[in-house]
Amino acid sequence: MSKAQDLARQIHHIREVIAAFLQDRLEAKLSKLPTDDPKREDLIAQYQPVTWLEDAARRVRQIQAVTHALKAVHPDARGTNLFVEPSGMKPHAVVGSHLLGAGFASDVVGNAAALDVYKFLKLEVDGRTLLDWLSEDDPAAVRALSDDEAKACEWQSAFIGLTQAREETVASHALAKQVYWLTGEDAGDDAQYHLLSPLYATSLAQSVHTALQEDLGDANKAAREARQKGKEHESVIRHYPALAVRKLGGAQKQNVSYLNTKRDGMNYLLGSLPPQWDPNVPRQLWGVTSVFGPVLMRYGNVGANVRALLRFLQKDPPSNMETRDRVDAYVGNLIDELVAMASEIRRGQPKGWTADPRCMLVYEERLWLDHWRAEADDKFRSDWLYMDWPARIGHRFGNWLNERLEVNFKYVGEVEQRYWKKELLLDEGEAGWARALHDLRTDLDAPHYIPTREGTV
Repeated sequence: MSKAQDLARQIHHIREVIAAFLQDRLEAKLSKLPTDDPKREDLIAQYQPVTWLEDAARRVRQIQAVTHALKAVHPDARGTNLFVEPSGMKPHAVVGSHLLGAGFASDVVGNAAALDVYKFLKLEVDGRTLLDWLSEDDPAAVRALSDDEAKACEWQSAFIGLTQAREETVASHALAKQVYWLTGEDAGDDAQYHLLSPLYATSLAQSVHTALQEDLGDANKAAREARQKGKEHESVIRHYPALAVRKLGGAQKQNVSYLNTKRDGMNYLLGSLPPQWDPNVPRQLWGVTSVFGPVLMRYGNVGANVRALLRFLQKDPPSNMETRDRVDAYVGNLIDELVAMASEIRRGQPKGWTADPRCMLVYEERLWLDHWRAEADDKFRSDWLYMDWPARIGHRFGNWLNERLEVNFKYVGEVEQRYWKKELLLDEGEAGWARALHDLRTDLDAPHYIPTREGTV
């Protein structure tokens, strides 16, 4: 195929995309009118490609592509908006718009009645938007606008002006946020301040919104339900604590921006509170001989899970697979809480804290909760690597759960204790005991097989 034929083919393809877009919009409007309404002919005329494109090239000046918008700060603010591609921003260590990359979502502000022009420019042709093709001066995209070369170039210039800087004075507004930022050392010297006017990073907000919508969608809900029922699920459960939603624009969301309208005004705010220590986990476990007691019972949802298991068993359920699955689910939740508590204790204590004379924990629990001590204590490392202590932790877990149940069920004993122990030691779940043990061995650069005093397991 010659270059001329290829160009003609591309022009025809782009015109087909444009025609389909206009036809869809026309049919949507015609569907609201009676078949004998005289306005139908006027609408059909308005949506002829030449007529609509000429009008769109005029109306595009009423909107502006932005990455940082002002009206999200205050809907009545009047001032400068900015369009700055992430590649044009200075990189720095914190999360910001500079991390979005080439696939960032640009936004549009201005007259909401002209947003159809933006939708037109966002039409995809061969994986790229029409605006991208026109911005790169692609000959097929330009000539697809009109057979009149001068008219096509005029419309191209108008359309790509959407993302270009406007010839206007940069200005803030009384309703916009403004911050005096000290740039020098003398806080009493007014000359050492810059006046900053923060804008809303709408492209970054869209990226966060998209990610959270995916993370908190149907797959996440299904995974949570499966976990509650003690069933397996292929999806990972994601949780965003202290997540808030700010609604922008009220009933007139389109007055803020195009992307704000698509999000129905929803803008997620991630929790930014200072970290809080869980009062259920002691800062220092001084004087505590074992975490299998009040420490574990007060952690997270352990107490609630134990009570739920008791209530279920008090109903004297039949001895069948369904009952066993329910019990396994309750025990699995307790194991998850146990692993999480151990991880939190390790993060909250300095390396080697169990060597302090004030630590009264039994030795196997010191090995379990302070694995980093093995880096500086040779005997501790040797005992840790033998890996006979996990079985003793499993034994203690079984005894602890038996003690909780013996209050109401006198028949629990060695058989049940061995079962609880086995459930812990063989837990291969995503957040299970075996996975956590594997991670600890990785931390210490230890072999992933488990050596014991009798051999290798």
